[in-house]
Amino acid sequence: MDQSRSAAELIVQCLENEGVTHVFGIPGEENIRLVDALSRSSIRYVLTRHEQGASFMAEIYGRLTGRAGVCSATLGPGAINLLLGTADATTNSTPLIALSAQVGLDRYFKESHQGVDLVSMFAPVTKWSALVSLPGAVPEMLRKAFKLAQTERPGAVYLAVPEDVEQAAVGDALTPLPLNVPRSEEPSPEQVNRAAAVFASARNPIVLAGHGAVRGAAGAALRRFAEALRVPVATTFHGKGVFPDDHPLALGAVGFMRHDYVNFGFDQADVIVAVGYELQEFDPVRINPGGDKKIIHIHRFPAEVDAHYDVSVGLHADIGRSLDAVAKAVGRTFDARGEERIRALLADELAAGSVDDRFPLAPARIVADTRAALGRNDIVLVDTGALKMWMARLYPTYEPNTCLISNGLSTMAWTVPGAIGAKIARPEAKVLVATGDGAFLMNSQEIETALRLRLPMTILIWVDDAYGLIRWKMDLEIGRDTDTEFGNPDFVRYAESFGAVGYRIEAAEDLLPTLRTALAADTVSVIACPVDYSANLSLIESLGELDESLS
Repeated sequence: MDQSRSAAELIVQCLENEGVTHVFGIPGEENIRLVDALSRSSIRYVLTRHEQGASFMAEIYGRLTGRAGVCSATLGPGAINLLLGTADATTNSTPLIALSAQVGLDRYFKESHQGVDLVSMFAPVTKWSALVSLPGAVPEMLRKAFKLAQTERPGAVYLAVPEDVEQAAVGDALTPLPLNVPRSEEPSPEQVNRAAAVFASARNPIVLAGHGAVRGAAGAALRRFAEALRVPVATTFHGKGVFPDDHPLALGAVGFMRHDYVNFGFDQADVIVAVGYELQEFDPVRINPGGDKKIIHIHRFPAEVDAHYDVSVGLHADIGRSLDAVAKAVGRTFDARGEERIRALLADELAAGSVDDRFPLAPARIVADTRAALGRNDIVLVDTGALKMWMARLYPTYEPNTCLISNGLSTMAWTVPGAIGAKIARPEAKVLVATGDGAFLMNSQEIETALRLRLPMTILIWVDDAYGLIRWKMDLEIGRDTDTEFGNPDFVRYAESFGAVGYRIEAAEDLLPTLRTALAADTVSVIACPVDYSANLSLIESLGELDESLS
């Protein structure tokens, strides 16, 4: 038997060279050599229960570390199952490498068993999608994949490895390429002066901080900027925590489907300083409906074109250094208005929820108890559904990447597998999944993965026996809802069948102590908490009654 090094072993050496510590996936017949090579490397192969789960684990690992998470699958259906998390990563500006097997080159050109054009399938949702058609191309293609995935704007890359290429022998001359990390540039003095000129005539500037500010570690610079100029700061859902919600200039998160308290800050603004904001986070028409506000775009790359995001000045450089330079050039302060009232309205709503004893529980009560149970640096992963709106609006967040939301693709069911990626990336943090009953059952099989890896986490299920967000939207826009209800298993017994611990909330006062018990446990805990979503339409009514005085 030929004992020479295989292309699969070279791929693993390249992964080690990139600093990869984990690969998430499920092996198949066509990539068994890659999995075997990983078993003899410094990289841990994390066997998952679904390839979709593997892609979400890799995505959240990448989101929290800034290094591309890696997921792996066999060809055909296995690779296709990686597609959703791969698309989610790209739309959430998160570095990810998706690797899959492919049919051998000896049959790639013709109709054959499990043969589909995976490269074309992944191309629309990645920064680069390619076939590794030569063993000798492995070092260059792996280096290119990581470079593209990790540089701004980060996203996913897909590589297909044909079965016969994976098996092929490679010579000793082929080695991983040295890493080169692009350095972020200094802001242009001319653009800094142009931004300062916009501020010279401004009356009510406001800052909108997005996901790019989190990725750029610009939180400290953002606080310096806001305090120096005395301007209020709102964040996107993805930007939550990059500006702490307990700061006196904080406005909270914008992105709710109706005109929320935070939107009033934008109504009064004449200049929007968009810091690391990307249009995919939410539609700018929501904050600039007339298209008449001046926009200063501070990011690592130019903005997308949009009639409601017509950039007056763009600074495409290191975000923190750009903020410091603009603050120094402006040299004046503003009379920030409204932020205290906006922050008080949010705080009052949360405080009222914290003492709401109704059962099933009010959404605000669940948010308040979740916040009380978690530390400042602990992580909550918020799934898509009605609960996302409540958590994004009301959950006070103090540090970046501690309240994780998918608002690019707004995918359901990413949180249970995502929590595994989070716990591997941040083992010191307590990790809580906030998910609806609809989303939970889509990827709940990964409970077994978490238990097998001995990764403690808590899964809090908001139970309403329906697709709650769709029901909310139908009630709001049609006046009735249909085909949104379903049945559920006994979640406590379901959790116990895996070997996890299950809890059933039977009174409002049960939730907080149960959360604290579960978060302190060294295992996976599942909490079924009934929620009363009648508060959804009440919230819309109360917001609709607000006027410009926020009364």
